[in-house]
Amino acid sequence: MNKLILTFAVGSLLLYSCGNSSNEKLNNQTEVAEHNDHHHDDESEAIELNNGEKWQVDANMITHIRNMENDVVSYAKVEQKDYKSLSEKLQSNIDLLISNCTMKGKAHDELHKWLLPYIDLVKELSEAKDETEASKHFENIQISFTTFNQYFQ
Repeated sequence: MNKLILTFAVGSLLLYSCGNSSNEKLNNQTEVAEHNDHHHDDESEAIELNNGEKWQVDANMITHIRNMENDVVSYAKVEQKDYKSLSEKLQSNIDLLISNCTMKGKAHDELHKWLLPYIDLVKELSEAKDETEASKHFENIQISFTTFNQYFQ
């Protein structure tokens, strides 16, 4: 339940900061999810392509996404794994990404389908109790970037 509340809070912040015209629709969907008894954590909505093409992410936003991706790639190469430091870097870029959100319309909505689960993954990494758990969360973050690159540019 705490995860759902956090997701709702982050989603609300994202929607507010992005100024999306479909805020009401998305807020209503989130409220319905809150009242639902089963979890949707692993049932995130499928991302769609833009008529078979990747969605264009605004330049001021893609910078922060690529910074996070580069941090993930670098982390995978180092022997001494400091997942707390990595999660802090990723969260910092998430905050910058959210504050620089200028996208609107369908591209914005599709990006949120990737971003909200990604934010949860970073939170899980930051809360990992040991290296084994952190490693599992890190692998999920790597997979998340593979997904991002399938649908966005």
